[in-house]
Amino acid sequence: MMTALPEETLDTRNERREFFRTAIGAAAITATGAAALTITSIARADTVADSSLVNFALNLEYLLGQFYGLAATGTGLPAAQLTGAGTAGAVTGGRQVTFTDPVVAQIASEFASEAAARVAFLRTTAGADVIAQPKIDLDVTATSAFSTAMRAAGLVASGTGFDVYANDSNFLLAAFFLEDLVATAYRGLVTSATNATNRESVVGLLGAAAYRAGTIRTLLYAKGAASGSTLRANADAISNVRDALDGSSDDDQGISPTTDANGNPVSNVTPAGADGIAFGRAATSVLNIVYLNSLSSSSGGFFPAGVNGTTVASAAN
Repeated sequence: MMTALPEETLDTRNERREFFRTAIGAAAITATGAAALTITSIARADTVADSSLVNFALNLEYLLGQFYGLAATGTGLPAAQLTGAGTAGAVTGGRQVTFTDPVVAQIASEFASEAAARVAFLRTTAGADVIAQPKIDLDVTATSAFSTAMRAAGLVASGTGFDVYANDSNFLLAAFFLEDLVATAYRGLVTSATNATNRESVVGLLGAAAYRAGTIRTLLYAKGAASGSTLRANADAISNVRDALDGSSDDDQGISPTTDANGNPVSNVTPAGADGIAFGRAATSVLNIVYLNSLSSSSGGFFPAGVNGTTVASAAN
């Protein structure tokens, strides 16, 4: 596990992130069935057509719905909610978390039921064009998506799996990897929507994702205050992996405190730029992260056979 990071200014943290990005690129972590985490610059000028917005979001909600459902209750989404166009796939791995904190367990249950509701909403909205659930990797083996991501963050050693279902902390770190990403994905999709109804739907998705991401960040920040806890440092490292995968721009933040002009510690629960506005990602950059590959690809990571719909390729570098 990583050692705790010192409190630092925003400028110092950004410098460290750039170093981390370069280091990952040099190491190029690989695993059987998982993409290489190689790092290069990514163009961010792409858009998603209105006709594709709903299904692009549905891929992400399938991932969240299965993860939270299995983590909270041991049961994923119902089969009737998984059909549609494209290549249908099953979920690999996933099980109920061994919770010890009843608050975390209750939050996981809420997230699970709400994710299932969003899947149903998006499927209804897509209508006859609805996509099927693609193949999803939620396993904990050494070559699984979660393990590959956490190994890149330095949380586990080479050849070792990361069991996201083993305890509250591991579950929260896994949820942190996904939810900050989904929030930035919807922030990016809002700018692509030209249809008012679609824009309203994406804004609603963004609001819900922001609440979830903020809740997870707050839990990690609070639990990370305990003596000897590495949660804050581990979350920072996960943030660095996401930021390295999506290119050269800085679109991510960890949770460790910064300091104000007087040297007093300031929390970093809200990941926002200097203007106080949340970060957004292009759809192709979102795919770089879920595929665990900064290069142009159409599959990998959490979606071993790719996503369904018309926006399926990550950014070309």
